[in-house]
Amino acid sequence: MGMELKKILENGQTIYFIGIKGTGMCAFAELMSAGGGKVLGSDRAEVFYTDRILDDLGIPYYQSFDADHIKDDFALVIHSAAYDAETNPEIAEALRRGLPVLKYTDALGLYSELFDSSGIAGVHGKTTTTAMAGALARGASLPVQVLAGSAVGSFGGRSTLSLGNTYFIAETCEYRRHFLSFRPRRIVLTSVESDHQDYYPGYESIRNAFLEYCRLLPPGGELIYCADDPGATEIVSVLEKEWRPLTLIPYGFNAAGEFRITNYVVKNERAEMTIEGFPGTITLRIPGRHMAVDAAGALALVSSLVKAEFGGWSGPGQEGARKALEEFRGSKRREEIIGEAGGILFMDDYGHHPTAIAATLEGLREFYPNRRIVASFMSHTYSRTAALLDDFAASFKNADAVFLHKIYGSAREHYLGGVDGRTLYEKTASLRDGVSYAGEPLDAVSALKAMLKEGDLFITMGAGNNWVLAEELYGYFREKK
Repeated sequence: MGMELKKILENGQTIYFIGIKGTGMCAFAELMSAGGGKVLGSDRAEVFYTDRILDDLGIPYYQSFDADHIKDDFALVIHSAAYDAETNPEIAEALRRGLPVLKYTDALGLYSELFDSSGIAGVHGKTTTTAMAGALARGASLPVQVLAGSAVGSFGGRSTLSLGNTYFIAETCEYRRHFLSFRPRRIVLTSVESDHQDYYPGYESIRNAFLEYCRLLPPGGELIYCADDPGATEIVSVLEKEWRPLTLIPYGFNAAGEFRITNYVVKNERAEMTIEGFPGTITLRIPGRHMAVDAAGALALVSSLVKAEFGGWSGPGQEGARKALEEFRGSKRREEIIGEAGGILFMDDYGHHPTAIAATLEGLREFYPNRRIVASFMSHTYSRTAALLDDFAASFKNADAVFLHKIYGSAREHYLGGVDGRTLYEKTASLRDGVSYAGEPLDAVSALKAMLKEGDLFITMGAGNNWVLAEELYGYFREKK
């Protein structure tokens, strides 16, 4: 089917996307359109940030799902993993007509077969690492396509970057083993720990999924892994015992070799570091040692591609890479700065796992030592909250004040336990002062208007919809002059 996809693109045939507004779906639709396919699709009427991207690209889409939208001349139908034939009339109709129908992750896997492809995977850090890799690839003038899991400022506010057709770098997702459709020659493994408890009941099950993914690497394939992460190093240990003929490349503060981070310091809201095998100093404008680690992983990957394409780094390529990292401002909902108003810095972050929350707040504390940090957190899924309750409660230690909300549920889980947003609030409040509860995020507006003052940093965190709180407060303090 991989070569059939290539023919569909070369012949300009129609590809229909069901759920086209999803971040990954929209990005993949853009790649299909750029590759020559005639792309259209459908989704719900709810406005999402991808509406603007689709409109800018001139990709037509229906604002509803209807079986009448499906036509016999569709060469391929691609649907979001959020839908199936039982719940979506368009998928059911496409199957009834005998049209080729693929889930997004399966279509992405077929697309990866057309390139020298690299997959970036991990419970944390994969979006930022992918975005940084794209920025570095541009700085190094590599002929590459990149697909990230979020909009990236240095990609023009989109999730894709198209610089050529030799290499493909993609963020690959572990949920429901979706990444097993991908065909990588290289994998960047950022982190492995318990998550997605609605699918992976414990650590061993998710670890085994990552092992299965890494075993897809061909003989001589490269596994670039974070030496600071216990789960990633365990994966490497297991693979070594299997005598797999892989090239193992560690990165991070505890790494041996050329991608070891040294001399990391923070001053004047900048992080400066050196990486063992890369000459000179690298400067980052984004907070946190975890961001420095992501940069090292991205550099390790792009260095491999540079070696394959050019035989190694040139002086101009090194300077281009260094400048790309210094100018990198992150991606959407990854320590994203909304703005500053009334002397208050407003940020939004997708961190929805205790490890990510703790690392983000620690980085902010180091980067902004003179600011009071006020955090709003909305937990995502009941099963994750229940399984990691104690870790969540302890993850806010670097925030001066915390507002917690109801749990942002997911239709994909069937949780029957008794943990809810108040459970997390009570557990957190038992460990520290300065914790408040507002079920709906906007219920906290009045209290925060009274609390926030010049010099503060306010951040919304989580995979829920509490980001509206930062937007509302930023608008209020911007108008209050």
